[in-house]
Amino acid sequence: MKRYEQTTLKQIAADLKLSVSTVSRVLAGKGDRYRISAQTADRVKAEAKRTGFVPNQIASALRLKRTHTIGLIIPDISNPFFAAVARQIEMEAARRGYFIILCDSRDSTGAEVEYLKLLQSRSVDGLIISPVGRIGAHLRGLRGNGVPVVLIDRYFPDLEAPYVTSDNYGGAYEAVTHLIEYGHTQIACVRGIAGSSTADDRLAGYRAALGAAGIDYDPQMVAGDDFSESSGYAAAQVLLKSKSVKPSAIFSQGNLITFGVLRVLDEKNLAVPVDISLVSFDDHYYASFLATPLTTVAQDKESIGRDAVKLLFRQLDQGVDKITEGIHVPTFLIKRKSVAYC
Repeated sequence: MKRYEQTTLKQIAADLKLSVSTVSRVLAGKGDRYRISAQTADRVKAEAKRTGFVPNQIASALRLKRTHTIGLIIPDISNPFFAAVARQIEMEAARRGYFIILCDSRDSTGAEVEYLKLLQSRSVDGLIISPVGRIGAHLRGLRGNGVPVVLIDRYFPDLEAPYVTSDNYGGAYEAVTHLIEYGHTQIACVRGIAGSSTADDRLAGYRAALGAAGIDYDPQMVAGDDFSESSGYAAAQVLLKSKSVKPSAIFSQGNLITFGVLRVLDEKNLAVPVDISLVSFDDHYYASFLATPLTTVAQDKESIGRDAVKLLFRQLDQGVDKITEGIHVPTFLIKRKSVAYC
């Protein structure tokens, strides 16, 4: 059997009796810049198509010092929020001729560190990271080494790196204020990862809304330690078994957390909103199809993805040191039927 041999630029150039540089410029889309005639460009493209020519990306990367790849690390691909943001990032990168290498850290800082090493060994042109959120020391050296980095969803206030996140404080404030307007004063909060900017900002918004209404903050009304369904389930069990707190409403900090809360309510035969009202941060398509459509704080996932890619490419074009801004994308409350008057 004859061994497969990939067509090269030199072979195309020799067959067409053109220089290698002319063929290379045409196939790189630079024919007009170098005033190569349309007729010659058409001949080159036709020959490349006929022979099934595939550019050598490794050689191109070495020549241009770019691999046209972006590393993307997210904490949980099973979370619909991160899946939607990742999809938007992939689409925006593809529009610019870039590919994504996607890594799921599974909310593990150790895995996040290992994936960073892997992506840097692959010479990615930049990194978009949604960090686990508790520790950011391992990210500090990236920008010092000139690596373009953008943080999404979670960020570190003491780390000078551009980031894109939702207005978590404002979204939580609006959600809890909505519950208060319906007469609720005993409002529990099921939170995500304590110490992460996302959970902390949402907790701060929750507390601020209570304070603005003259309601004392009760730490016993807060439970949960990550954004998973299992954490939401365990936290709701704790809150609803407590003899010292009797919540009439629950503010959930995330969509997977809400799944866990709903499981507990179902097991205890508590109906939403007849027995207890519920508002969830982050909207999802299931929210409007529940037996009681769920009131949610919607995040603009498309804007988060688009803005993250824009910030990354601004660093590639202008330099890492030039871009340090943080973007807080507005949220909006979608009122459905999961809140009743207390």
